[in-house]
Amino acid sequence: MVVLNSVTISQRNKIIFKNVNFKINSGEFVFLIGKTGSGKSSLIKTLYGDLIIKQGDGNVVGFNLKKLKSKEIHLLRRKIGVVFQDFKLLQDMTVYENLNFVLRATGWKDKLKIKNRIQEVLDLVSIDIPTEKYPFELSGGEQQRIAIARALLNEPELIIADEPTGNLDPETSQTIMQLLKKLHEGGITILMATHDYNMIMKFPGKIFQCEEEGIFEVVPKKN
Repeated sequence: MVVLNSVTISQRNKIIFKNVNFKINSGEFVFLIGKTGSGKSSLIKTLYGDLIIKQGDGNVVGFNLKKLKSKEIHLLRRKIGVVFQDFKLLQDMTVYENLNFVLRATGWKDKLKIKNRIQEVLDLVSIDIPTEKYPFELSGGEQQRIAIARALLNEPELIIADEPTGNLDPETSQTIMQLLKKLHEGGITILMATHDYNMIMKFPGKIFQCEEEGIFEVVPKKN
């Protein structure tokens, strides 16, 4: 699903990661941890084609990151769903318009198919709200569920969640984690960057830590 071999990632002429090897197998739930500034977001940007690999080799959902052309980035992103800490919903569009916008932008044209797919993803994330509401009328948890629904629209093979519970209270964070686990159990591979170590203990998965220009697997100590 994700393979990086001897990869160096730079941003604004600064090396973020050097000679990194990193792998996610299909069907895994992987946590990405590390201090602020350790490179978690840079790694995520690399995986969805926002940062280019200059050294080493990388492959994500069948795309060669080193040979990726700008005109192919939208094809890569159709196979990856991305969920952000701050939701990134368009505030001047209703819930329906937010989801419709993504489908239209990725080539969907049939209005009935669009309507049915929007209802399918809303059912998947277990949310039942009027779709004519605007994001600012929703709670943080509702907005994140809509953001996850948006990530599911094109049936991605991989979901990348960048601090998806970072702006949520503990109870809401738990429900969002339960939703991500449910999606994982349904067959979707998930990479989640987080600072919340309590969540890692409650929802076990493979753990990688970003530190000192490297990415290292962490094996939790057994009590």
